[in-house]
Amino acid sequence: MNKLELISALKNEANISKADAAKVVHIFFDHMADAMAQGNRVEIRGLCSFFIKEYKSYTGRNPKTGARVLISPKKLPFFKSGKELRERVDRPAAN
Repeated sequence: MNKLELISALKNEANISKADAAKVVHIFFDHMADAMAQGNRVEIRGLCSFFIKEYKSYTGRNPKTGARVLISPKKLPFFKSGKELRERVDRPAAN
């Protein structure tokens, strides 16, 4: 499912206009992204959580030349599924 499909599903389920559904989805994701940019954890109970991992700088190698390269410190977002989501995904499909 992509963002357009999510907007369409919200439009149909909530019986609202496509513009309103798009606005809700954009607000939701913008607030999640802003919270993570500030270093906060985002948790949606039963579904998942998003958090930031910080990495220190380290020395790597350029794969083409083999030359040493200093990799600067960075922060990366990570996703962790919740227990209910894992169980729902792992559930055998109904025949």
